[in-house]
Amino acid sequence: MHRPLIPVETAPVDRLAETPAARLLVVEDDEQVGSGLVTGLSQEGFSVLRVANGEDALGACSSSDYDLVLLDIGLPGIDGFEVLRRLRAARRMMPVMMLTARDAIDDRVRGLDLGADDYMTKPFALPELAARARALIRRVATRAAPRLVHGPLTLDLAGRRAFIQGAAIELAAREWEVLILLLERVEKVVSKDAFINALIGFEHEITPNAIEVYISRLRSKLDAAGIRIRTVRGFGYMLEEYRERNAAL
Repeated sequence: MHRPLIPVETAPVDRLAETPAARLLVVEDDEQVGSGLVTGLSQEGFSVLRVANGEDALGACSSSDYDLVLLDIGLPGIDGFEVLRRLRAARRMMPVMMLTARDAIDDRVRGLDLGADDYMTKPFALPELAARARALIRRVATRAAPRLVHGPLTLDLAGRRAFIQGAAIELAAREWEVLILLLERVEKVVSKDAFINALIGFEHEITPNAIEVYISRLRSKLDAAGIRIRTVRGFGYMLEEYRERNAAL
């Protein structure tokens, strides 16, 4: 018999996560780790529900959709591998990131073979977990919505190509990621820390000064088309709503 599921949610912090707040299911039996994940991810702007065992995880996933499941492997009763196997067998295809204290390659391979989308080994830094969660959610959204349009700007997400009024423009990989984050939050300020977290995983360390460079490069490619990236001093950057008259300014 399932125990009652008690959602642990806070008002989304209008900072780093998707709008509306992305819904995360955390499956973690360790009370201290689980509570820390709920608090930290809620502060990152996610809407979070936590359960402590595999049976409740399956019940939660059968009754509701989540943007991402953070699934611990070492659960009491039904372990994380079996939870993942049953989810995929039931055609529940929400993205799953496995969390485990194990670092054996065999465990990673097994999780990925069962249909996991990503894998993190404990201990991990919360900012990296949040950044990878956002990246994974964006990747799934890209498959569902293959284009982003902002005035004359069109991004072909599947092909990773950008066009202004049908003419292709060249974007470096980091410029692309910065632009995606701005487009996801039009008229909302994106902090430099948010950009840095979104670029985790690139070869070289990302600094606030580097973000300024990428913004400058984007402006040089977008300003003539009336696409404005505003500097909000002390906070970050904001992509303004497109107004056709801007193109003539």
